[in-house]
Amino acid sequence: MELARIESGVALDERILDNLTTAVLMFDAGLRLCFVNPAGEMLLAASARHLFGVGVAELLPNAALVNDIRSAMDTGHPFTEREVVLQLNGTRRLTVDVTVMPLPESTHGPELLVELVQVDRQLRISRDETLLAQQQTTRELLRGLSHEIKNPLGGLRGAAQLLERELGDERLKEYTQVIISEADRLQALVDRMLGPNTVPRRAKINIHELLEHVRSLVLAEAEHGVSIHRDYDPSIPDITADRDQIVQAVLNITRNAAQALGERGNITFRTRVIRQFTIGHTRHRLVACIEIIDNGPGIPPDIRERVFYPLVTGRAEGTGLGLAIAQSLIQQHGGLIECTSRPGRTVFSILLPVENDVA
Repeated sequence: MELARIESGVALDERILDNLTTAVLMFDAGLRLCFVNPAGEMLLAASARHLFGVGVAELLPNAALVNDIRSAMDTGHPFTEREVVLQLNGTRRLTVDVTVMPLPESTHGPELLVELVQVDRQLRISRDETLLAQQQTTRELLRGLSHEIKNPLGGLRGAAQLLERELGDERLKEYTQVIISEADRLQALVDRMLGPNTVPRRAKINIHELLEHVRSLVLAEAEHGVSIHRDYDPSIPDITADRDQIVQAVLNITRNAAQALGERGNITFRTRVIRQFTIGHTRHRLVACIEIIDNGPGIPPDIRERVFYPLVTGRAEGTGLGLAIAQSLIQQHGGLIECTSRPGRTVFSILLPVENDVA
């Protein structure tokens, strides 16, 4: 009877582990995998049969984490690490919370339990919410700043016009014209900083037709050594959006990419459908993802977190408004632009809800 209860307990433990959504891995004294549950197989994208016997350094390619795991096996002290980055198979990048528990009293000798919880999605949602909040705060600040700037600008321009009428010397009027033109320039700059103030005129559009239009425009402007490749998903349905505004957003990003490349480089337009995707606080059944990828030098690290802020630019001749305007245009459609960058690969991802039926 006692043996039956023990066997029943073992079977229950296995059922619990098999049905967990958290990845659970067990390593033997040599830190080679001896158990993985189905969630672990999904996370590592391999079957248990191929994973058994593989060393921890190969399964969890993060030198600092592997050193900590070896230390935990030696000392018997458990630990937890948050937001550990794993580069699986050299291509898949995962962010996980890791809990390591040594099991020195195991019947099979010292073993070590590793629990992995993927947090990429939670981090992305949190980052997107922060980005949306920052953009909203920036817009409110700019609206207030615009009011404070436009009033004295209008008075300055009016005074220059009155002064011009009183001047008899035509040469002096050149100076009043400078004042008027500079006031107009500042007024236009403030308006551009505020971004679009028109409601999107929505209609069904094909994003691939739109991308081909942008491609032809940028290739006509760019150096001959710049090429734009296509990697389209033909299954993406038409989306409801303002065609001109989406063209402007894609054009701003692609022009930036072409300018970053200089005389030679590659840009790729990549489209995919993402299912059950969250943008801000809203979960969408289908989202169209338009990626603009370039192999340029990347965005300087000191401005990567601020690239969508007005007047932030990595180029001396840049205005720093193109990306801010693009983000504002996409947000008007319930979407968002995300960016990742490293030398040799910069990706701007435009995320647009497919089922957006707001007219």
